[in-house]
Amino acid sequence: MGIFEKNIFVVIVSYNGEKWLVKNLESLKQSLFPIKTIVIDNSSSDNTVEIVKSFSDVQLILSEKNLGFGKANNLGIKEALEQGADYVFLLNQDTWVYPETIGNLIRVAELDENYGILSPLHFSRDENVLDENFETYWNRKTNAISENVDEVPFVNAAAWLISKQVIEKVGYFEPMFNHYGEDRNYVDRVQYHRYKTVIVKDAKICHDRDIIRNFNKDSIQSKYKILGDVLNVNYSLFVAYLKGFRSVFGLPKYFYKYYTLPQVIQLFFKLSTYYLVLKVKAFSIIKKRGGYKT
Repeated sequence: MGIFEKNIFVVIVSYNGEKWLVKNLESLKQSLFPIKTIVIDNSSSDNTVEIVKSFSDVQLILSEKNLGFGKANNLGIKEALEQGADYVFLLNQDTWVYPETIGNLIRVAELDENYGILSPLHFSRDENVLDENFETYWNRKTNAISENVDEVPFVNAAAWLISKQVIEKVGYFEPMFNHYGEDRNYVDRVQYHRYKTVIVKDAKICHDRDIIRNFNKDSIQSKYKILGDVLNVNYSLFVAYLKGFRSVFGLPKYFYKYYTLPQVIQLFFKLSTYYLVLKVKAFSIIKKRGGYKT
């Protein structure tokens, strides 16, 4: 099968995304590589659905409630595979791509079936400066595979290309994560199955977002960091729980530079309670971890 005969599905989760979706979907229409697009809407209350419907070639799946990132993506991935997808490109609603982006990712993916997750470079909305968080992930690269491909321990799921083969082996996003943390858990499982997470330098997207601190958001992310620790199948159960225990103390210490002492103490007690709940749920954690190994 030639590269242009590959069946590529773009999967986008939308929620009140009227600010971005016209530019997002218009950019996909300019793709030099033929694609099909599926949007899963998480019960938006703005004009998101009407905007998506105005793109007649985009398949729309409506959720009656906000499923969050992972579970909504699971719906789109499942639909894409049922329609014969060879690759699924997960794309955030607040991004846009360039005509060559997807094709360049596919060309690299076809070079090595051990590439589990392929990400383009992430630029900010000005199209010149790298997205702040993405630059942090890229700076942690562990291996320069080639002039065009760097291996990294993690990259956020704003733009992931994943093959059918990898999805069938690694599975879907873990539904225990309501929002945040799903991508780290998935990367851990990709690593367990000996696939690589890579960044492709001749492919790029732009991510239109502002990175600001928010205590409630950081509290949720911290809880899911601990959940990710105990679910990390790359470690024994004992070590995984030990890492989670360390995060109970380490995360409040880290956030002390951003928040007041009372907030940090509040975060510590929240995380302590959450960790104890995960200890009580050890049987279900063991079952989940076992499922990742199949």
